[in-house]
Amino acid sequence: MRVLGIDSSGLVAAAALVDDGRLTADYRIDHKKTHSQTLLPMISEIMRMSECDPGSLDLIAVAAGPGSFTGLRIGASTAKGLAYDGDIPIVPVSTLEALAWQLCDNEGIVCPVMDARRGQAYTALYRMQPVWKSTDGADSVMIEELSPRAADMGDVIERINALGERTIFIGDGIPVFAQLIAGKTEVPYRCAPPWRNRQSAAALAYLGERKYMKGVSETADTFAPVYLRASQAEREAGEAGNVTYRRMTAKDAAPAAALERDTLGREAWSEAQLKEAADRSDSMYIMAESGGRHVAHAGIRDVCGIGELGNVCVHPDFRRRGIGRELVSRLINPGEGLCEGDVTLEVRYKNEAAFMLYRKCGFEEEGVRPGFYADPSDDARIMWLRRHRDA
Repeated sequence: MRVLGIDSSGLVAAAALVDDGRLTADYRIDHKKTHSQTLLPMISEIMRMSECDPGSLDLIAVAAGPGSFTGLRIGASTAKGLAYDGDIPIVPVSTLEALAWQLCDNEGIVCPVMDARRGQAYTALYRMQPVWKSTDGADSVMIEELSPRAADMGDVIERINALGERTIFIGDGIPVFAQLIAGKTEVPYRCAPPWRNRQSAAALAYLGERKYMKGVSETADTFAPVYLRASQAEREAGEAGNVTYRRMTAKDAAPAAALERDTLGREAWSEAQLKEAADRSDSMYIMAESGGRHVAHAGIRDVCGIGELGNVCVHPDFRRRGIGRELVSRLINPGEGLCEGDVTLEVRYKNEAAFMLYRKCGFEEEGVRPGFYADPSDDARIMWLRRHRDA
């Protein structure tokens, strides 16, 4: 099978040709010129040098995102043009999967990192499990531990720490988050070497062929990139007023549980637990929706007149927009009909973002519980909102 790989999702423009499992040509450039100037000439050159006619291609594997909006569109239009001319199937490959696949011979966790701007990273977590064969070298199984997303890198590192396994970081976002990675990562880690820490069309082509053999393909008419996040113009236009709040019910337990699994890891509540909590008369949960999507929730329980706040959970794409503060403010408002007395909560000692959120909502730290949390181990700050202090 003859596979052309195309990747223009990041800083690197890359094209590669794989012919019956043999890497015939591999062209990468990371230097000043735009992808619109480099990508087509690169493809033409590898076709000419390898004496390959575009009509003889069996498959086009293309980086489907996340990544640069402009870069992804250039790669998509290039792939579509070639596919139309030769009626060639397209296999979309996640940029993050293709990055991670370059380290398929490394056992453990691989964390691809691309700079998504605005303090976020396009990232995911994959567990690599090499399968050693006596004749074929190393194959690998890649298991998704954290789905691709635009996220706060600090939150992702907390998930890495919770997994407790050695981790390799790869991608052009590493320099942007180097200080954060060095300061917060508690497990043994390293970064991919310079010759393997950028997008590779060769790795993408090999991975694309594997996916095609499993029945994954699209046509030039159906293929479209996956952006994960709206463009800057779309974000700026939609940032205000597109989130609504309502009381959570048992019917909302499934999406709430899925959000907790993705954001809280081992501390997440199950669907059954959230369903029960939403049904209880002594508890109240409020959720936030955007475009019909469950993006955040938080809950409070009345225990003998004292409110216990918990399960404050906001999707990474919707953080730093005041949603968490709005949820907490609504829950501690006596006018909502629950917990007119004092309110308490526990928060991981190292979770500074959550700690500052609660401070802004009027909570004060009144104690510490050593070793309260596990996976990873951490102390708990005990915080209180005192409504009726002694004069």
